[in-house]
Amino acid sequence: MPLRPPARPAAPTRLTALTRHAALTRLTALTRRAAFTRRAALTRLTALAWLTALTRRAALARRAALTRRAALTRRAALTRRAALALAAALVLTTASPASVTASPEPRDYVALGDSFASGPLIPFQRTDPLGCFRSTRNYAALVAADLGARLTDVTCGGATTRHLTEPQDVLLGPNPPQLDALRPGTDLVTVTIGGNDVGFGEIITNCAQDSLLDPLGNPCTRRYTANGTDELAARVEALGPKLAAVLQGIRQRAPGAHVVVVGYLRILPPAHGCWPLVPISVGDVPYLDATERRLNAELGARAAEAGAAFVDPYPSGLGRDVCQLPGVKWVEGLVPTAPAAPVHPNAAGMRAVADLITASLGQDHTFR
Repeated sequence: MPLRPPARPAAPTRLTALTRHAALTRLTALTRRAAFTRRAALTRLTALAWLTALTRRAALARRAALTRRAALTRRAALTRRAALALAAALVLTTASPASVTASPEPRDYVALGDSFASGPLIPFQRTDPLGCFRSTRNYAALVAADLGARLTDVTCGGATTRHLTEPQDVLLGPNPPQLDALRPGTDLVTVTIGGNDVGFGEIITNCAQDSLLDPLGNPCTRRYTANGTDELAARVEALGPKLAAVLQGIRQRAPGAHVVVVGYLRILPPAHGCWPLVPISVGDVPYLDATERRLNAELGARAAEAGAAFVDPYPSGLGRDVCQLPGVKWVEGLVPTAPAAPVHPNAAGMRAVADLITASLGQDHTFR
């Protein structure tokens, strides 16, 4: 029996099965891809919808915020207008004409006196005139600054009571009569005068020269008491009527002013001194110190008689005299250690006197 060749139909059948399987696989993949595509599209659409919604919400929120801000701005403007209107109404209904005017004019202050008031060689020196040695930091300038007052300073080194009513010949002068600076509307007057009437410069010169031959004795005391009378005490006594005339002249020219007579800062210690640093003989120190106290007492007595105030800086100067160390003393010696004239107040001394004057006017400075 002849052999049959193998049957061949099985190959196409397998091929068909493989083709079908590949087609199904491709179809499944396409189906899945389509599903993913749909999901991605839906996701994208959903994201766009959310973004649109959020954008709308943000726009609405911004519009609402702007609306609220505009309302608040309008409300604030209305409130401000109402407050201003209320304030204006209160001012118009409650304020007197004087209270709505500008701040009051500064008070007028006139300073009179000699070198213990003018401040020779204390920086800075004014030139009106130069020969008066008038400092921009003397006690009058400091008091005026403390009070906010308008100052007319006519103090002048070397002045006596005579120069309050007569011109004083000085370098690049003269200095007019000091009382001419007063006006009926003057509010405050200070005056330090009398030291040159007693002979301040002459006394210092004579006593310094006398001390060279007798530093431990009292040659200057003997000089001024040689005839059995105290010449310096007599000079102080003779000053009294002159002071009274000065104060009367001030009152006539400035009847409403508060007048302050200012005494002299302590120059010497109570005893001993400091020769040769300050060439005053040891025995003359008490005599000269007593003379200064007598002068200040006369100033105080005449001020009281005239109804003026008296500021006595002498007691505050204890421990601040010419014999003290630089930075401590308020009055310089014959060889100054700070910018000031010999045997005159320095800047610290002027500040001390100014403080005493300001304190005497009271906390409110109501001196008229």
